[in-house]
Amino acid sequence: MPRVHVSVFQCIALACCLLLSACAGSAPRLTPVNERPVPALDQPWPKNHVLILAYHDIEDTDPDQRFLSVRTDLFVAQMEWLKTHGYQAVSVDQILQAHDGGAPLPEKAVLLTFDDGYRSFYNRAFPILKAMNWPAVWAPVGKWLDTPATEPVMFGTIRVPRERFATWDEVTRVAASGLVEIASHTDDLHHGIIANPQGNMEPAAATHRYDPATQTYESNTAYRQRIDTDVQNITHKIGKAAGKSPRVWIWPYGAASGEAMGIIQQHGYRIGLTLNDGLASTDHLSAMPRLLINGSPDMEAFARSVLALESRGIQRVAQVDLDYVYDPDPLQMDRNLGTLVQRIADLEISTVYLQAFADPEGDGLARAVYFPNRWLPVRADLFNRAVWQLRTRAHVEVYAWMPVLSFDLPDGIARIDRWNPADAAAPAQPDPGQYRRLSPFDSQARQAITELYEDMARSAPVDGILFHDDAILSDYEDASPPALAAYRAAGLPDSIAALRADPDTWQRWTRFKSRSLIELTEQLAAHVRAIRGIQVKTARNIYAEPILNPASEAWFAQNLDDFLAAYDWTVPMAMPLMERVPAARADAWLDRLVATVRQRPEALERTVFELQTRDWNRPGSPHVSGSVLAGWMQRLQRAGAPNFGYYPDDFAQDRPKLETIRPAISTAWYPHR
Repeated sequence: MPRVHVSVFQCIALACCLLLSACAGSAPRLTPVNERPVPALDQPWPKNHVLILAYHDIEDTDPDQRFLSVRTDLFVAQMEWLKTHGYQAVSVDQILQAHDGGAPLPEKAVLLTFDDGYRSFYNRAFPILKAMNWPAVWAPVGKWLDTPATEPVMFGTIRVPRERFATWDEVTRVAASGLVEIASHTDDLHHGIIANPQGNMEPAAATHRYDPATQTYESNTAYRQRIDTDVQNITHKIGKAAGKSPRVWIWPYGAASGEAMGIIQQHGYRIGLTLNDGLASTDHLSAMPRLLINGSPDMEAFARSVLALESRGIQRVAQVDLDYVYDPDPLQMDRNLGTLVQRIADLEISTVYLQAFADPEGDGLARAVYFPNRWLPVRADLFNRAVWQLRTRAHVEVYAWMPVLSFDLPDGIARIDRWNPADAAAPAQPDPGQYRRLSPFDSQARQAITELYEDMARSAPVDGILFHDDAILSDYEDASPPALAAYRAAGLPDSIAALRADPDTWQRWTRFKSRSLIELTEQLAAHVRAIRGIQVKTARNIYAEPILNPASEAWFAQNLDDFLAAYDWTVPMAMPLMERVPAARADAWLDRLVATVRQRPEALERTVFELQTRDWNRPGSPHVSGSVLAGWMQRLQRAGAPNFGYYPDDFAQDRPKLETIRPAISTAWYPHR
């Protein structure tokens, strides 16, 4: 349950908000045409962006989806569709030139890539590309091409006839054309390895191996050495065959690793390609997203996929407590996880914000976590398995939901202290009505929190981070010694009384605290990306009051404009009952919240409104009915908010009712499909 200290000033402001909401009426505001967002397809092509397509095998008949094959005639039609609709094929050289400040990419730039090293690229795709004079990237797997002509290729666990794959001589001939860039797809890392105690097999290039015999994980040193050896091997083989060292690295299964990318770059690679969604930008070369072409799509499906990629993805979110999955019986815990995964798959949403820390007491203080780490007890080594199952079985992105400050670390690390104005001489102490938080101004606290985030990142292939709502500082916080020293170093008074003595100083202090919390989360995100990859997105919870009443930044150290500038997604807690808004006025309150965000250009496209499924202000925290929740979702959509979700999801009790909310939240329902 979210916790926040409410001052007298907040109560007055809240009363004013309720009066305004009462006057607003219940009818949603009709957004004028000139205020509505311009669809992405009607906007200019963003500068130096490129659509990257990921092909694999090309077959004349009966395309085999074990190899993600596309039928030859459909491949020809897809190339013709791209050309007819103004797409311009570009080369790796053009992308690097644009990145380095040279000639920009043309509008509707497209890069064609072909993974694995199938012979069909040589004898089917390559002749077509030569006829069109369209450049491409071909990325073989070293071990598969090394296989002698008389032996089958071990493609995972299946034996594949050797003739399905190209030879190194054919790679040499393709490279000599000057039209095709030969890229690396690893030497021998295109397979899975055991990644957790439950035995999940995950991509070898981006995973620390788990050893069931010793019940230990691969060390960072061993992981880095394994990657470095593989990179050396494939780089040598491609250099010998192509006549020059490769510059493009294509991640098997699209699974990127920031740690591995650092090693790869040391060997001269400039570009890394994943299978994430979206247009790629030349500003970010190390994890460029690609659209996977699989299932041999017909032209309608192909066109729909390409056009959809030009739009920013819609987020439809369920925020999930892993505490609901945990059980001391491993078999029951696995059954619980299976129930959760099936429910998320049935919801057909885009994203899960998944709790990575344990909070069975419900007070927001992380006393344990669900991943191996250096600081806290591990309640169960569950986070990796949950992330992997949700991503691969429910086909959602998973964001690690983590506290920013509320970790139960050893004494001696400074906590946030609150100065008591009623007893100015009394020592400052943690506020018992608030989350128990570490001081963001304490160097020991920051180091420990950073290490926890690093350990989380190594533990699981997360797509993003949700920074919890505990990252707040009230108008009497932080009064701990490290905080007072930080204020002094910033040219501010070093006592709360003096900081509050006049409006200008109070405003400077408020902004300093807001920016300090932003800076801490940006530091944490940078450490996660260094391990997991730059493709990791960020989201952060913000209370509704700082949005509706900007002056309340003093009570929260949260600012909407700061959030929109700092994070990929801003996640307001659009929870009217938590804010004590009468149920009859909840719709008008939501309208006002959306309207306030809409005042910022393109803000609605980067904001996820998070609704509540429990009424924490009533005894027993009863569930909000599914029909009420679905009504709120529909209200958000009518007000112009495309992205929303809810917390918490009680999968064990089917709360909220799946059949009731799915039509309102699923991206698989009209108008999305």
